[in-house]
Amino acid sequence: MFEYLVYIAPLFVAVALGLGLWLTDVAVTARARKHHKDLSLSRQSIKLALWFVAILATLLVLPVDNTTQGQLITIFGLIVTAVLTLSSTTFVANGLAGVMLRSVENFRPGDFLRVGEYFGRVTERGLLHTEIQTEDGDLTTLPNLQLISTPYTVLQSSGTIVSASVSIGYEVSRRDVESALLVAGADSGLEQPFVQIVDLQDYSVAYRVAGFLMEPKQLLSSRSNLRKHMLDVLHHRGIEIVSPAFMNQRRIEDKRFIPPTVMRAGLAEADSQIPEDKIFDKAEMAQAIEDLREEQRGLAARLEALKEEYETAPEARQPLLKMQMQYTKNRQEAVAGLLEENKNSAD
Repeated sequence: MFEYLVYIAPLFVAVALGLGLWLTDVAVTARARKHHKDLSLSRQSIKLALWFVAILATLLVLPVDNTTQGQLITIFGLIVTAVLTLSSTTFVANGLAGVMLRSVENFRPGDFLRVGEYFGRVTERGLLHTEIQTEDGDLTTLPNLQLISTPYTVLQSSGTIVSASVSIGYEVSRRDVESALLVAGADSGLEQPFVQIVDLQDYSVAYRVAGFLMEPKQLLSSRSNLRKHMLDVLHHRGIEIVSPAFMNQRRIEDKRFIPPTVMRAGLAEADSQIPEDKIFDKAEMAQAIEDLREEQRGLAARLEALKEEYETAPEARQPLLKMQMQYTKNRQEAVAGLLEENKNSAD
């Protein structure tokens, strides 16, 4: 019976490890809800430190002689040293890069992010990596070290510019082309469209039409719609597109390369489809959660301000302030419920 007592200490350490990890997750989650912040970075760091301490504690209480125990601790120290040495340029660097990105706060979940050849919407920001959802709906993981060593572009949530280029022959008047492209920009839903002459090429003139998109979530659809309306307007006005280079081996005379008129009803039906809802589903959820957290912080600040005003307000105004405080509390509970639902659906 007594020979089993030597296993009590390792069992106690294992139970303490599991309890510590559980309590850590509960404490960090409660703190995140209290301060309305995303503390996944802190949770990962604390868990990593707990695992290190637990392994070391397990080696110290193992039922083996001192010589074997010393050898095991030495081996563990060598493994940790080797791992830190071999991965210091990646693991530690990515961790520090993650902390730096959190402190700078240049982007948040749901934002459009371009890093080199990668483009998509941010779905997750971790200690070592940042995850984006690309235009194909796929999830791409980027090391945080890449984000601080490579220039990246973040689309502003207040709006961005959508543009497209086309080449038209010299025989077409510049004013006719600009007029047609302005109409195409306006028909595609862009605000304040404008046209630029990008280049005078050997056989054609390169034009660029652009406009402001006030809702970046529909970026992909807006790019496609702009090009659709460019084709429709230019062809409707009898303007031939020669972009990028017009070349044909057959001898063709007095032939304009413009397709027959397409029914507008079919075009309207195609334009009504919004692929972003399916492409960026995870990014949409990440942004919704981030928006709810921001609303929670705003509600908490408003509730504190109402309480302070209530203490010094005259009696005639106190009933109105009490109603506003109750409404704010009800909204806080509703937002907390939405956050819990989104978290459960994400899990």
